[in-house]
Amino acid sequence: MQKLKLLILIFSLALCIPLAFFVFKTYRGLEQEEAATLRYFAETLFDEMEQALTVLVQKEEGRAIDEFNYHVFPSGRQQGAGEPQLSPLSQIPRENYILGYFQNNPDGSFQTPLVETGGRITPERTNLISELKDANEVFNRKRLMVTDRVHSRPAEMVTEKERKQKTGFADKYLDLSRTQRSKTYLGQSEKRLEKITVGQAANIAKQASPQVMRRAPLAGEIEDREDGRRTAEGRAAGKPPTVKKRRFAESYMAESAGAIQPAPAADTDSDEAAGFQVEVAPLRAVFLNDAQIFIFRRIMINNQIYRQGFVLGVNAFLDHLTRTYFLTQPLAQFTALRLSVVDLGREAKAMQTGVISQNPDFILNRGFPSPFSFLKASLTCDRIPRSDGRKTLTVMLIVLAVIVLMGLFTIYRSVRAIVDLSERRSQFVSSVTHELKTPLTNIRMYIEMLEQGIAANPAREQEYFRILDSEGVRLSRLINNVLELSKLEKNQRHINLQTGTFEEVIAETQALMAEKLKQEGFTLTMTPGRLRPFKYDREVMIQVLINLIENSMKFGKSASVREIGIRTVQEPDGVKIMVSDTGPGIPRHALKKIFNDFYRVDNSLTRTTRGTGIGLALVKKFIHLMGGTVTAADNDGPGCTITIRLPA
Repeated sequence: MQKLKLLILIFSLALCIPLAFFVFKTYRGLEQEEAATLRYFAETLFDEMEQALTVLVQKEEGRAIDEFNYHVFPSGRQQGAGEPQLSPLSQIPRENYILGYFQNNPDGSFQTPLVETGGRITPERTNLISELKDANEVFNRKRLMVTDRVHSRPAEMVTEKERKQKTGFADKYLDLSRTQRSKTYLGQSEKRLEKITVGQAANIAKQASPQVMRRAPLAGEIEDREDGRRTAEGRAAGKPPTVKKRRFAESYMAESAGAIQPAPAADTDSDEAAGFQVEVAPLRAVFLNDAQIFIFRRIMINNQIYRQGFVLGVNAFLDHLTRTYFLTQPLAQFTALRLSVVDLGREAKAMQTGVISQNPDFILNRGFPSPFSFLKASLTCDRIPRSDGRKTLTVMLIVLAVIVLMGLFTIYRSVRAIVDLSERRSQFVSSVTHELKTPLTNIRMYIEMLEQGIAANPAREQEYFRILDSEGVRLSRLINNVLELSKLEKNQRHINLQTGTFEEVIAETQALMAEKLKQEGFTLTMTPGRLRPFKYDREVMIQVLINLIENSMKFGKSASVREIGIRTVQEPDGVKIMVSDTGPGIPRHALKKIFNDFYRVDNSLTRTTRGTGIGLALVKKFIHLMGGTVTAADNDGPGCTITIRLPA
C-alpha cells in the first residue's frame, strides 16, 4: 500500500508540474492581452486629442491672412471697392482657452481684430486688449532674442520607446511600419505660397508705418541675414556652418527665399488683376510665460514678416482637454491622466485627474507634434481591468482541478479496494482451509475412537455419532456457503419466491440450531408477530437466519448473558425481521463494512475467533436478490441487531 501511495504521488507531481506551467503561461498571456487592450484604448484616447488639435491647427491655417484686422475685404476686391465685412475674429473667442487673436507687425506694433484701427475700445474688451498688448510686448522681446519657438524634443523622439513596446503585440497581425511614423506637424509642414490682392495686403499692413515695406531690419534680423550671407559664402568654400550660425542662416535663407515680388499683372488694365504672392509658414509656438503661449504663423509680403496667431491659456487649455476627452470616458474610473506643458525641458504647468496611481502597473506617454510639441500626456493605471476570459479560465481551471483530484482519489480508492479485497481473499483462503480442517480432523478422530472401541457402551457411541453428525453438518454448511457465494458472484443463483407465512421458517431454524445452541449455552428467543403472507425463498431465509445465529454465537461466547432473539414486525410496505444478541457489538466504523465480501473487523476478538468472512456477505446478497435490504446497528445495551426488510 505504501508503494501505491508513492506511485500516486509521483503521478500527481508529473501531472501538476506541466499543468501549473500551462496555467502560469496562460495567465501571463492574459495579462499581456489586458495590457495591450488598455494600451490600445489609451492610444485611441490620445489619438482623439491629437485629432482635435489637428482640426484646430487646420482651422487656424485656413484663415485668410487679412482676418487679423477688424474689417476684411472679399477676395478679388481692392480696398475701398464695396462695403467691407467684419472679420470672423472680431468677436471674443468662444473657446475659453483662447485669450484672443492679434498680429505682430514687422516693426513690432500690435494689431488685433477685436478693435477697429483708430476706433474706440469698448469697456468689456479693454482688459482683454490690454492683455493682448502685453503679450505682444513679451513676444517682441523674445523675437529680438531669436527665440520665437518652443525648444523641445520632436514628438517622434518622445514616443519611440512606447512605439517599440507596442510592436510586440501588434506585429502578430499587422505590419504597422508605414502607419507608425509619428507626425512632425499637425498641419502643414512646409511653407506655402498664397496670392492676395493689393487691398488685402494694404489691409494687413494698415497699422504699420508708411515705410513698412522699406524699413530697416531689426537687430535680430540683421544677425540672421549676416549669418545667412556667411553661410552662403562658407558653402561656396566647402565649409559647413557652425550649429548656432547654421540655425540663424537657415532661418534667414528660408525667409529670404520667400522674398516674393508683386505678382505680374494679367493682360488687362484692371486694378483687380494686380496682387502679391505671400509666403505662409507653418504654425509654431512660443512661451510668453508659464500661463500663456503664443501660437502663430509667419507670413512674408515683399520681404516683410508679419506674425499672426492667438494667445493660448495653458490652464484653461489643459482643463478643456481633460474634461472633453478623459473625464467623460470609462477610462477615468480606473486610470489617471497627467497633462503637462514643457518649456526647454522644464515643466511649466501640469494637471492630473482620475484615479491617482501610487505604483502603476501600466504607463503610456505621448508627445504631440508641432505646434503643440510643448504638450505631453501620460496615462497610468494601478490595476489593469481583468478580461472576461480570466473568469472563464479560472472557473475551468477549478473544474479541471476538481476533476483531476476526484480522478486521483477515485483511482486511489479503487486500487485500495482491490488491494483490500485481495488481502481479504487471501485471508479467506486461509480461514476456509482452517474451517475445513477443523471438522475433518474431528470427524477422523471420532471415527478412529469408534474403530478402536473406546466407546465402552452404546450411550457413549450415540454421543460420538451426534458429534460426527454435527461436524458433518458444519462441514456441509461451510461448503454450501462457499458454493453459494461463487454462484452469486457469477449471477448463477436463482431465487424461488413462494407465498407463505414466516412461522415455518422460524420453527425449522430453531429445530436445526437447537443442538448447537445447547452445546454453546445460548438461549434462542422467538417473538413472531402477526405477519400477512408474503413472497420469499424458504431455503434461503433458513440459511440467512442460521448464518446470523451462528455469527452471534461465534462472537458472543465471552458474554455474561448468552441470548439470541428473533423478532418479526409487520409494516405497511413489507416485513421486518430482527436478529439481536448480547455480544460485544460492532464498532461504529464497521457497521456498513461487515456485509462486504471477506470483511472481518480487525480487533482482538476477531483475531482469536476463526471465521471465513462470508456469512454476512451471503446474507446481504440473498436479501438483495429478494428485493430487500439489510442493516446493522448496536443496541442501547450490549450486543447488536441485524435488521432485514423484505417487500410485501
